Amino acid sequence: MRSLRYLDVHFNELCGLPYAIGRLTTHELSQACEEYGFFQIIDHGVPEELCYRKMAAMTQFFKLPAEERAQYFTTDHSKPIKLFNYYLKLEGDQHQKVTTWSETFSHLWEPLNSLPEILPNDIWVFGFSEVFAECEKEIGALVKRLLGLISQGLGPEEDCLQKKLGENPTQKAQGNYYPPYPDPDLTLGQSVHTDLNALTILWQTEGVTGLQVLIKDEKWVAVDPLPSASVINLAIQGQVLSNGRYKSVHHRAVTNKVEPRLSIAMFYGPSKDTVIGPIEDLIDEEHPPLYWSYKYANFFFEEFYKQEGKRRLVKEAFEFHN
Repeated sequence: MRSLRYLDVHFNELCGLPYAIGRLTTHELSQACEEYGFFQIIDHGVPEELCYRKMAAMTQFFKLPAEERAQYFTTDHSKPIKLFNYYLKLEGDQHQKVTTWSETFSHLWEPLNSLPEILPNDIWVFGFSEVFAECEKEIGALVKRLLGLISQGLGPEEDCLQKKLGENPTQKAQGNYYPPYPDPDLTLGQSVHTDLNALTILWQTEGVTGLQVLIKDEKWVAVDPLPSASVINLAIQGQVLSNGRYKSVHHRAVTNKVEPRLSIAMFYGPSKDTVIGPIEDLIDEEHPPLYWSYKYANFFFEEFYKQEGKRRLVKEAFEFHN
């Protein structure tokens, strides 16, 4: 198995090869976060069988008749369960919206004891209860391990990032379904964006490419799905906490005219009342703070959704400008 030392050769090395988390060194992981903000891992501890069951359960939801799915549709983003569409606002007319070619189903990942009250009865038959009960333990352990390695790369203590994200982190699961489209050049599955949380773990339909990442030379590169691999994405709060050392990069989802595609993202972010800002130990005369501190609820409900329908530049709204 080739090493992450090939990261600096070309981004395709990162996207086209699996990396075993057990073999990752702190330096390698730190390098991935600094240069790209995206990487794929295998041997991550989440059983392969569980990953397939999770994808199958979410697929069954999107196979429900449109009129049944429609009862969960909402534009209220504060709801703990929601079905919605991403959209773009047309230039020159901010009242005109164009829906992207996808459908998204989002619900709390944790605490699981609230899921029976939140999720509708008719989707439990697909195994949501069993699957996400197992996911909570397995993915929770993976998140803790990743945050520990990322923290060590920054220099502070191993649990620094977890402490900064608060005792009651926001944890959500999101399924994104992209049907085939006759002319993929005319639409996107998801427009260009960065994730607003701290860390995202993503699973994709095998054999169907759709995720693309904008690398540092302003080129779009496809992140090809790899068997049993998870895509790890450092999100906006990770960049702010690292004082800009780690990168949260723009990415998008494209469509194709042959195969449907499903992705499932597990989002891990701060609690709503957590105050986020650069970690104090990373600030000195040579490294002044790049961002001012803010309450995550203000970031999420005010700035993030204020920019909905546009190419979001959310973290830029919290930057210090000399």
